[in-house]
Parts: sequence; C-alpha cells; structure tokens
Amino acid sequence: MSPTENWREFVAAHADGGVLDGVVTRVLPFGAFVEVTHGMEGLLPTVGGTGPLTAGANVAVRLDKLDVQNRRFSLILA
Repeated sequence: MSPTENWREFVAAHADGGVLDGVVTRVLPFGAFVEVTHGMEGLLPTVGGTGPLTAGANVAVRLDKLDVQNRRFSLILA
C-alpha cells in the first residue's frame, strides 16, 4: 500500500476522534511524537499538561487536529 493510501485509510478510520493506543517515539522540548499505527506519527504537544513522557512509553491519545493537505495530525491525551 502506498503512503497516500495508508494516509487515506488512517484518516477514514480515525477522523471520528476515537481513542488510539500509541508509543512515544521521540521527546522534544515542545512535545512528543507518538506512533499510533505503523508509520503514522502525530505530535502530542506539551501544552495542556501532558506531563513528562519518555521514548518507548505507551500512551492513550485522541486526534486533536488533522491537517489533511500536509498529512499531519496533532494529538491530545485520552
């Protein structure tokens, strides 16, 4: 499946805002990147008290903002 098809499938399956189980892949000063499915990472900003996160941590999140044109999404804690 191409990256475009993966993106469309992901958006169709998760645009309703359901809870996703993810794994923190990188922690940066402004937030953490969380992989919610193979090859799909979103940003969980530190704004809003996400607390200290470490790479490899499991976290339950929801889609917050979806940028379809740029194939990006941000997350909030579930």
